[in-house]
Amino acid sequence: MRTKLPEAVKNALAHFEGVDRTIEGFEGLEKAQNAIKDDVKKDAFAKDYKYLSKLWESLSPDRMLDIYQEDYKWLSQVFESVRPAGDNLGKLLWIALGAQTTKLMHENIHVGDVHTLEEYRLDADVIETIFNNPDPANAKKLEKILVKRFKKHSGDPKFKKLSERLEALRDQAEQGLITSIEFVKELCKLAKETVQAEKEIEEKIQEKTPQAALTELFLELKTDQTPAVVERIVNDIDGIVRMVSFPGWQTTSSGEREVQQSLRKALLKYKLHKDQVLFERAYGYIKEYY
Repeated sequence: MRTKLPEAVKNALAHFEGVDRTIEGFEGLEKAQNAIKDDVKKDAFAKDYKYLSKLWESLSPDRMLDIYQEDYKWLSQVFESVRPAGDNLGKLLWIALGAQTTKLMHENIHVGDVHTLEEYRLDADVIETIFNNPDPANAKKLEKILVKRFKKHSGDPKFKKLSERLEALRDQAEQGLITSIEFVKELCKLAKETVQAEKEIEEKIQEKTPQAALTELFLELKTDQTPAVVERIVNDIDGIVRMVSFPGWQTTSSGEREVQQSLRKALLKYKLHKDQVLFERAYGYIKEYY
């Protein structure tokens, strides 16, 4: 079995003749992917790599593996970047790998330092880092952040469309229609648009007075059942909230409870208290402006 390893490594590397393996990060992986662009070439590489990985697992921890460690590490990175993103999908060639190989992938799948992704932080630098170093773990965190952002702005049509695009992207990944690298790339594009959309909201907020913001909200959500007297509703809410609120009320449970009760009371007067979307949107505006 030891005698078969050199040829197995050579056969796997033969799929990437002319590819500069010294190029690191996403650019390097992209060049390797271009060498096996179509499905026939991908499957041929997968077949040779799978054979090599079985040999590797069988021989580990034989010291002779040290000679081929860099070659195998690089091949493992490429394999991980092109196999279907859905764990249980794809042809038989793309089945789960051995423990040693999986460990090697997790340790070395990205080249260079990846900054820790904070739970709620989302900015251009973080997105750029993930784009250039497509670590699946950080991509998963980014995905969770986007879901939270979309829920926060659930009433906004722009964020609804972004949320639908994320769902479509997930479906593509689960069906094995895109690679894990392509998934990360598209996810980062989506994240950039989300940051821009939030920036636009913040700019609007800075321009508005509390009453102007509430007026815009009620006009946006107005239906045939909503009273036409938007100005009166807004004035009522504004008066009651100003009466019960105090500096820093958003950070205390008693303050939040008082303001929520006041909002319900104001909406009750106009028979709007059962409209949960309206309540949540209005309360969100009040937290921002008062």
